[in-house]
Amino acid sequence: MNGQQAAVEALGIAVAAHVPVLLWGPPGTGKTSAVKAMADAMGWPCETVIASIREPSDFAGLPVVSGGQVHFAAPRWAQRLADAGGGLLFLDEISTAPPAVQAALLRVVLERVVGDVDLPDGVIVVAAANPPEQTADGWDLSAPLANRFCHLSWDVEPQAFAQGMAGGWPAPRLPSLPDDWESRLRHFRSLIAAFVTVRPGLTCEVPTDAARAGRGWPSPRTWEMASRLWTAAMAAGASTEAETALVTGAVGDGAGVELLMWHEEMDLPDPEDLLADPDGTEVPERGDRAFAVLSAVAAAVAAQPTPERWLAGWKVLARVGEHAPDVAAVPARVLAQCRPAGAVAPPEVKLFIPVLKDAGLL
Repeated sequence: MNGQQAAVEALGIAVAAHVPVLLWGPPGTGKTSAVKAMADAMGWPCETVIASIREPSDFAGLPVVSGGQVHFAAPRWAQRLADAGGGLLFLDEISTAPPAVQAALLRVVLERVVGDVDLPDGVIVVAAANPPEQTADGWDLSAPLANRFCHLSWDVEPQAFAQGMAGGWPAPRLPSLPDDWESRLRHFRSLIAAFVTVRPGLTCEVPTDAARAGRGWPSPRTWEMASRLWTAAMAAGASTEAETALVTGAVGDGAGVELLMWHEEMDLPDPEDLLADPDGTEVPERGDRAFAVLSAVAAAVAAQPTPERWLAGWKVLARVGEHAPDVAAVPARVLAQCRPAGAVAPPEVKLFIPVLKDAGLL
């Protein structure tokens, strides 16, 4: 799979997962056309807003005095999306937006709020940008704005271009995610939690130079974004290239590649196997692997908290908690919070009484 195919696949997954995505590529490479084709193929309204010709009030709202109160009137494009109940908000040429406009975009991208208008949950934000050195009056993206996007590289592949010229360019396809795909979020969050216990410096690492700060970098917000994208990629059966593009696009190349390599090398047991045989299946002894496994077990129980699975979860946690209670402390809190109705606490809970009391769960 070439780089452009991976970017197209990753774009569809990010849109399906409702994660703001930013396409980076040279001018004239079809970024705008691809986004509009996607909206047309899905039958969605698409509002294109070119940031360089807008004022901060076009996103923060124009103050209007009415009835002795100040209201912030939203522009017509925002009202049309609100009335439609969903669609794509396409922020084109975002790297040409001056700092004041970028600041006004912060709430639009993260909270989908324009003036006093709350855009519906069905509105998805997609942006496109050229590298500053290839843009007229270009600016580096501010770190706060960049931290709100998954950044994808939109490269031109000669073979893909030749095929498109000869037979037309297909619209990016949105994958069909299962209705319950978000139930797997806990599992991937637990993997990321285990990873940052090993690499705590990557919890939040703001780049020191403006160019790197304007792309993906690790922070609590982008780790959460990465967990959502990773979950959606697995649910969609995405290619390895698209999975890598999504994770690294959220938290940056260094942190993203390190996470994926760490996960591949861990070779962790399936949490469902542990729940099916809590006394017989092997639990890793190494701290980070044990934490990842126990967190996955707790997440699996929380997603389907039957009394039998809940009791089995405590048995698995106790096998580690007897000699390393700190490793099992966080998963124990998760299990305590998802106790099924009528389930009686097993003897294994006694190991975690101090932890649960500190968390206010006893």
